[in-house]
Amino acid sequence: MSVFTKVSHTQLRRFLKQYPVGALIGFQGIGEGVENTNYFVDTEDGRWVLTLFERLNYADLPFFLGLMDHLASRGFVSAMPARTHDGRNLVTLQAKPAALVRRLVGQSVLFPNLEQCSQVGRALGELHVAAQSYAGHCDNSRGALWREQTGRLLARKTREASIRRLIEDELAQQMSIELDALPQGVIHADLFRDNVLFVDDRLTGVIDFYYACNDALIYDLAVTVNDWCFEPDGTLNPARWDALVGAYRSRREFTEAERAAWPLVLRAAALRFWLSRLYDWMFPREGDVVHVKDPDQYKRILVHHREQMPPAL
Repeated sequence: MSVFTKVSHTQLRRFLKQYPVGALIGFQGIGEGVENTNYFVDTEDGRWVLTLFERLNYADLPFFLGLMDHLASRGFVSAMPARTHDGRNLVTLQAKPAALVRRLVGQSVLFPNLEQCSQVGRALGELHVAAQSYAGHCDNSRGALWREQTGRLLARKTREASIRRLIEDELAQQMSIELDALPQGVIHADLFRDNVLFVDDRLTGVIDFYYACNDALIYDLAVTVNDWCFEPDGTLNPARWDALVGAYRSRREFTEAERAAWPLVLRAAALRFWLSRLYDWMFPREGDVVHVKDPDQYKRILVHHREQMPPAL
C-alpha cells in the first residue's frame, strides 16, 4: 500500500456520503505497499480502508471485490467491501476507481513464529478450497508472459552483466514448466507477511486481494513460503517451512505432478517478485508516499532455489 493520489478532507467527506457509514472522523495515508493508494478511514460506523486503484485493469476490479464478498460470506477471514446506498461496491474518487473495505482487527508480523506460520498455511488451504465455488475468472497479470516480457526488458536495461545472465538463464529454464497443467483455482498471489493480520497468535484477517487471479494452486503456496519461510539473507528456515506446508496439506493434498514441479515453481514465484521489485527500482513512480521494496531480497531467494533443492512436499 502507498499514497500516489492525495485526497483532501472535503473530498473524502463528500465521497463517504455515498455510503451508510456515518460522518467522517479522521483519516491517514498508508505508506506500505507498492501498487495502489490507500488510506485508513474512521467514521461514526467503524474503521475502514479506502483504496484508489492506480494501475489495475478496471475490468478486473469486480473480480477482486466479488471474491472478497464470496470468501467472507463463507466464514473466511477476509474483509467485506462496503456498498453504497444504491448497492455498488466500486465507485470513483479523484477520477480513480475506488473501494471502501471494512478494516479488520490485528497487526501484521515481521518475525512470525511457528504457530503463526501454521495458521497461514491452513488459511491458504482454506482459501483455495472456499474459492473453488467462486464463479469469477481473472488471468494472472504477473504470469508467465509477464515474467518473460519484463525479464527481457530488464535484461536489456540493466548495466550489470550478472543480473542480465541470471534473468536470461532463469527465463530459459522456466520454459520447461507448464503451470497450466497443474491443479488450478483462484489464488491470492500476494500472501506476504504484511497481508496477514494477527492478534497474538490468532490469525484475524487476510487482506489485499488485488493480485488475486486464476492460476496453479501450488504457485500460490510457493509465493507464500518464499516470504514466510526465508530469512533476510535468503536462507531457508526449515521449521517455519514445515509448519506452513504441513498445515496447508491438512486442507488440500498435493498431486504427484505438483510434487515434481515444486522446485521450478518456487523459482517462478521468486523470479516474479524479483522482477517486479527490480522494475520498480529501475522505473520509479511518482507519489506522495511511495514504498519501493528491495529487489535483492528476492534475488537471494531465487539463487537459493537454483543452488539447493527444496524439502519435498
